[in-house]
Amino acid sequence: MQSRPILILILAGGLISLIAMGSRAAFGLFLEPVSSEFGWGREVFGLSLAIQNIVWGLSQPFASAIADKYGSGRTLVVSGIVYAAGLFLMSQTGSAMELHLSAGLMIGLGLSGTGFGVVIGSVGRAVPEEKRSMALGIVGASGSLGQFLMVPMGQAFLSSYGWSMALVLIGCCALLMIPASAWVRGRAEDSAAAGAASLSAAIREAAGNGSYWLLFFGFFVCGFHVTFVAVHLPAYIVDMNVAPKYGAIALSVVGLFNVIGSLASGYLGGKYSKKYLLSTLYFLRAALFVAFILIPISPVTIIVFAATLGLLWLSTVPLTSGLVAVLFGPKYMTTLFGFVFFGHQVGAFLGAWIGGVAFDMFGSYDIVWWMSVGLGVLSGVLHWPIREGLTVTRAAASTG
Repeated sequence: MQSRPILILILAGGLISLIAMGSRAAFGLFLEPVSSEFGWGREVFGLSLAIQNIVWGLSQPFASAIADKYGSGRTLVVSGIVYAAGLFLMSQTGSAMELHLSAGLMIGLGLSGTGFGVVIGSVGRAVPEEKRSMALGIVGASGSLGQFLMVPMGQAFLSSYGWSMALVLIGCCALLMIPASAWVRGRAEDSAAAGAASLSAAIREAAGNGSYWLLFFGFFVCGFHVTFVAVHLPAYIVDMNVAPKYGAIALSVVGLFNVIGSLASGYLGGKYSKKYLLSTLYFLRAALFVAFILIPISPVTIIVFAATLGLLWLSTVPLTSGLVAVLFGPKYMTTLFGFVFFGHQVGAFLGAWIGGVAFDMFGSYDIVWWMSVGLGVLSGVLHWPIREGLTVTRAAASTG
């Protein structure tokens, strides 16, 4: 593939990630107004987003396998339609069950095809190994740029039109993913990239690899962290008697600084050990959470916290997906990253749900913040023993 088509692929994939991940990042803004209008506890909205994340995780390996077999473009088109439809139906919700079906089930299914998994696999197959880490960093940075752009846009929609019309307008933005999907094409079988002889062989090889499972459980922690913060930080800020606008500002700042973090992660991942970079990221997250818990909260500390967290936010994505390609080759990277991403989404389910349950039970998020600290340390430890190199099967294939 020539450089120009690769550039178009990266730009189109980046646009899809921008819209999909940016829209998702804005959902936390709707927790308080939707819950207040219907008289719900925060567990209801939190459970809807927890369902969204676990459905996303459960369906991600299947969406990835479909993309590997039948093509990324078709998978992205169908998923984009489902995502937009979920947003439109969410705007009309009138009961907890309707919220669970729209915000939870439908958007979760839509994210499985439009989130990082399918786009990362297409980019990973197309880009040469020496440039792959940076290309994956650009895709990750695009998702973060979406958070920076779409969270304040969502807040502006909320302030001007109310939560229902705000969701309709975000749904219109989601429709832009459909034409962009035409440029993100390709199947695993059409690729000359290194990897197992078949999809089933790739899955068997990964399932028997201890380093792959360490990646799985480590990425679980990332899902817990980012979803707890994205869903509950705006409400936590209001609880701390800080103006609600700082919730949107904080999430936007996280997105802005993660553009820097993701690009830096992609660059450093091409030069240094990915597993040690991941361990460092998780240890730094744990230290940051401790500081945020102990230092009195104010607009200044919120912005400093958000900026620092942004550098560490989705910087894990290019490193984790890059390690999958290092271990097993990029040919079936979409599917193999999809299974690792399921671990991320189990953590995301628990981060969204436990945050709501903890608040309804104890009237604060303190216990969940400390859980986040412990999990950050655990993930830092889990990445350390990963064997960062060719698997036996791939090494044999590359020399045979």
